[in-house]
Amino acid sequence: MTGNSPYSVPKEPGGIRAIALAATVHAVLFAFLWFGIHWQSQQPIAVEAEVWNPQIKDAAPTPPEPTPEPTPVPKPEPVIQETAPPPKVVTPPLPNPEIALEKEKKRKEQERKDLQRQEELEKQKQLQKQQAEEERKDKLKAEAEQKAAKEKAAAQEKQKLDAAKKTEADAKKKQAAADAAAETKRRSDEMKRMLGQAVGNGPANSTGTAAQSQGPRGDPGYGQKVGAKIKSNINFNVPEGLAGNPAAEFDVQLLPDGSVASVRLRKSSGVSGFDEAVKRAIEKSAPYPKDKTGSVPSSFIGIHKPKDQ
Repeated sequence: MTGNSPYSVPKEPGGIRAIALAATVHAVLFAFLWFGIHWQSQQPIAVEAEVWNPQIKDAAPTPPEPTPEPTPVPKPEPVIQETAPPPKVVTPPLPNPEIALEKEKKRKEQERKDLQRQEELEKQKQLQKQQAEEERKDKLKAEAEQKAAKEKAAAQEKQKLDAAKKTEADAKKKQAAADAAAETKRRSDEMKRMLGQAVGNGPANSTGTAAQSQGPRGDPGYGQKVGAKIKSNINFNVPEGLAGNPAAEFDVQLLPDGSVASVRLRKSSGVSGFDEAVKRAIEKSAPYPKDKTGSVPSSFIGIHKPKDQ
């Protein structure tokens, strides 16, 4: 222990006496051993003598050799055992309270950091789990929306197809009705022509439009007015070398508002370009005016020739 230590080991009493006693015991033991070994190494001195007697006598028996006396065994001296000195009591130094507080503070700080790190890892795992769940929901939502959009588009396409089919069917029905009405009208006109009851002033002229109304209240000037309007809208260049002046006849069905319900080619001029030009002019001239009765005729027959335009 240093001089600064509050504790010191006391000196053991009787140290010199114990050393002197141990030296004395060792000296006696050494002397005893030396004396015993030296005494046993000496031989006994024997004296021989011969005695002569003139009378023959039996020889005396040889005396037995003297029996050596047993060597006395020295009694062992009692061994004085040295008592072992008591163990030194080493008192541990008292810990410095400031160092202990500092270590405890560092330990608590490390525990706090470890706990905080663990909480952050748990938060990151929870956040990743939430993000994965949100991505899965978004994916399912997108797939559902895409499926709904496809179904909606398919439904709309079906509706369009159904509407187109219905429109086409209605148009066919309307066209069939118009064709039937036109055919009926044509037959009626043919019959009237045959009977001399055709409406208008004689056969159709170069404007070629015969207006027809219901009943005997026909407007003779209506056909010329309509024919002039259609003629102004015909855009066709007559090809050079056209033989003759073939006429194109159209059966036109009108709606009450003056719009065209249908246009049917009754007789072709033989020049497809002129037929198309007349058809476009008839459609472009709508709406058609009312006649003197205040209503639009249900139909008329347009007759036009290429060289009369």
